Amino acid sequence: MLTSLEPLLEGKRMVICAGSGGVGKTTTAAAVALGLAERGKKVAVVTIDPAKRLATALGLDELGNAPHRVPLQAEGELWAMMLDAKRTFDELIERLAPDERTRDEVFANRIYQQLSSAVAGSQEFTAIAKLYELDQSAQFDVLVLDTPPWRNALDFLDAPGRLTRFFQGRAIRMFLKPAGLLGRGTGLVFSVMRKVTGVDLLQDLSGFFRSLSGMIDGFTERARRVGALLEDPATTFLIVTAPRHDPVEEAIFFHRKLREAGMPFGGLVVNRVHQPPDDALPEPVAIELGPALAERVSAAAAQLGALAARDAGNVARLRSRLGDPPTLVVPELDGDVHDLDGLAAVRAHLFREGSP
Repeated sequence: MLTSLEPLLEGKRMVICAGSGGVGKTTTAAAVALGLAERGKKVAVVTIDPAKRLATALGLDELGNAPHRVPLQAEGELWAMMLDAKRTFDELIERLAPDERTRDEVFANRIYQQLSSAVAGSQEFTAIAKLYELDQSAQFDVLVLDTPPWRNALDFLDAPGRLTRFFQGRAIRMFLKPAGLLGRGTGLVFSVMRKVTGVDLLQDLSGFFRSLSGMIDGFTERARRVGALLEDPATTFLIVTAPRHDPVEEAIFFHRKLREAGMPFGGLVVNRVHQPPDDALPEPVAIELGPALAERVSAAAAQLGALAARDAGNVARLRSRLGDPPTLVVPELDGDVHDLDGLAAVRAHLFREGSP
């Protein structure tokens, strides 16, 4: 078992926290970033989860699409941001468009307006753009990424490859053709849709992809660079989980997917692990409490012992299935983490050796 993440994160430029929902993944990402900042690093922690848990954990009212500095008394710096898919998409078009006319055509296109506003459809794509931007800026020593629950995280892992295949595939070439050159069946489908909806979807799609055609190299290069970044030895994935059956099974599944994708797995963080109670109630204390209260205290201790045994069994099973990887256990805390003080309590468990 690890007592600190510090040796695991030595020399890493990107730390990606992944796992199922409800296991403390966002809190772990923020605590990792806090610990690295306290050790002199300039760190940016990024969430692509539209919930506002990261801002809450950092004691901030909200986060934006640009890194926001968290006030700390530390040797390093802690910056945080929450991905805004629409704004990131717009900024990318502004950066890649060859001229203002092309930029304005994309912004005015109905397909683009729908796509850039649909978080579910564009989140992974814009995450690629933002990671590329942050990496290329070289402003930060370490990037800590808080991913959404594992099913969406898998989409994120595959997004660079899917994006590259799309821009090199047959579908985009079809829409770059003049409308009259499309197959008869395809044209008929779009014609019927135009009559039913009143929207010329084919024209919108063709216009959208023609406007993008001059930017394809830029999109593809970003996807290629982020794909390489995710596989780089300077990147590490931390699987965050909890000592319960379902999160353990999902951690096993995600680990297998990481291995199949050739992604660098660093280790496990197991949150909210019940600790076994102290020894039996001393006899003088039991006498002072009285029989009824002493019995209730003993019953509570027995229940805690059962929970601790269950958690220990689940952790042991998880480590065995994953080949005994580096594992750090964070005990069950007294309350939820909702500010920097609570975050510091988690950080103290993640960076126990030599912790400030």
